[in-house]
Amino acid sequence: QVQLVESGGGLVQAGGSLGLSCAASRSIFGFVMGWYRQTPGKQREYVARIFSDGRSDFVDSVKGRFTISRDNTKNTLYLQMNSLKPEDTGVYYCAAGVYTNPTYWGQGTQVTVSS
Repeated sequence: QVQLVESGGGLVQAGGSLGLSCAASRSIFGFVMGWYRQTPGKQREYVARIFSDGRSDFVDSVKGRFTISRDNTKNTLYLQMNSLKPEDTGVYYCAAGVYTNPTYWGQGTQVTVSS
C-alpha cells in the first residue's frame, strides 16, 4: 500500500509557472509515477509519467512546457509546469503503479490558471 499526498496547487495567471509535489508514504523505487488531471464534466486524463530508470513521457498538449522528475531518496514526485494556459486548469492527481496503469492515487490538488 502506498499513500500519496499532493501539494503545490494554486491560482496562477496564464503564462505563469507552478510546481507540484507528491510525497509517498514508502519507497517509490521501481514504481512508475505519474500525474493526471481532471476538470468538471470530463474524464481524468493522463498528463505525464516517469519510469524508474528516469525515462519520461507527456501528453502532447504539455510537451515542452511541463517537466516531471522524481527523487527516490525522498520518496517524492514533482511536476514543474511552465507557460501555463487556462486549459491546464483542473485537479491534478499523483499516481503510482508497477506498470503504466496506476494502482495508487493521491487525493488531488487544484490548479487554476486565469486568463
